[in-house]
Amino acid sequence: MDNLTHLLLIDVLLVLAVAVRVVMRRLEPSVSLAWLFIAALLPIAGAFSYLLIGERALSSGRERDAQAHKGNLRDFFGRNRCSNLAVDWTTHPAAARRLNKIGTRLLGSQAVGGSRSTLYAGGQEARRALAEDIDGAKTAVLMEYYIWDSSGDVDIVEAALARAAKRGVSCRILVDHLGAYKWWKSGHPRRLRALGIQLLPALPARIGGSIFGRGDLRLHRKIAVIDGAVAWTGSMNMVDPLASKSYQEFGPWVDANLRLEGPVVAALGLVAAGDWHLETNAPFEPLLQETGIELSGPAGEADLQVVASGPDSDGDGLLHMLVSLIGSAETEVVVTTPYFVPDASMLRALLGAAARGVHVTLVVPYHVDSLLTRWASRSYFDDLLGAGIEIFLFKGGLLHTKSITVDGAISMFGTANFDHRSLFLNYEISLFVYDRQLSAQIHKLQREYVERSDQIDPELWQQRPIISVFGENAARLFSPLL
Repeated sequence: MDNLTHLLLIDVLLVLAVAVRVVMRRLEPSVSLAWLFIAALLPIAGAFSYLLIGERALSSGRERDAQAHKGNLRDFFGRNRCSNLAVDWTTHPAAARRLNKIGTRLLGSQAVGGSRSTLYAGGQEARRALAEDIDGAKTAVLMEYYIWDSSGDVDIVEAALARAAKRGVSCRILVDHLGAYKWWKSGHPRRLRALGIQLLPALPARIGGSIFGRGDLRLHRKIAVIDGAVAWTGSMNMVDPLASKSYQEFGPWVDANLRLEGPVVAALGLVAAGDWHLETNAPFEPLLQETGIELSGPAGEADLQVVASGPDSDGDGLLHMLVSLIGSAETEVVVTTPYFVPDASMLRALLGAAARGVHVTLVVPYHVDSLLTRWASRSYFDDLLGAGIEIFLFKGGLLHTKSITVDGAISMFGTANFDHRSLFLNYEISLFVYDRQLSAQIHKLQREYVERSDQIDPELWQQRPIISVFGENAARLFSPLL
């Protein structure tokens, strides 16, 4: 056989190998078809890509440790059951109790009552308030972020951490390796360590790592816990977009964050401590004691459920909760997200809500920092607009807040986007809010985003150039892989 015949044979064998593997893995049909399309179009590159990112495979060691940690969480809540933290579900819509059951059963997370919250609508204000909390720390600071960039007002947080470490406070920071790749290569991490701050890269990317486990799984969570008494979470990375050249092209990132007190702090602290434990294999119980994480008494009236999701989660619990949340709507659903590339079940949940008369509003940024994601996202607009869903393009920067409010009574707020990566691959943290007051505050913020946006006119949208329609629909073929 000549070289061309050899090459064709290799191509056929690679396509068959990928096809057999995809079929036997029983992936989502849309994901399977996308991989089969890529393998047929680009056999060698497709097979290599599938090896790298085709499956949600954890290394056997991390999978074992993750399952063991779930046992730690169950033991913690089992030892710390407090009747005064139990949620009175008779004061909430029936859907709230159903959501709690899904989270408890699929993700090992249960709602707790008695927390207090403060919503921060801007990253700068949140970072300054976080620095004040760190300045008040007496024993421990535990933080984890997807991106860290030592510039602008992030220096205020770092200065507070330096002062805390100097007075003997234990400071631990976990930052995603790939998300902060340039920062890890700079001299800033070394400087922080020299100050006595414990600093670790999460999920370090290694050449050949995909042989033992998928190499592009990311820690996308944003959590800070101070003395086990105060916690922060939301969409904000540790980046000042006004000072970082990497984030100025699409305007300032627009974030929202929650400062929390009460028993919900322990739930968030358990997640952050668990991630530190998985990276270091440090004994879990001593870690909880050193960081002050324990289930405290009531500090307010909010009933909240911390939902930690990721590739080690069974049953795609976050997706089930989001679909159930949207499916429970009777009057209104408002969604804000920077990346809208929904899976089929989430898209149907939104279309179904609109079909039964629910007023559905989607707010996304006008400019998105991923061209392929932007095209894929807009391919769904025809379906949404046809169903009567209102779509707004935010013009005040890159809207980064991830939130859902339903009927003004229940909401979701956290780090998860409306895309396949957040739903199936990233380690995310979401807060399900069963509190009308906090849900109303989040809804008010969403309406402020709407006022700073341009609404898409369905008729004008239909008149866009055919080349744009083709590009969007072509990008949609890759949406399960984004």
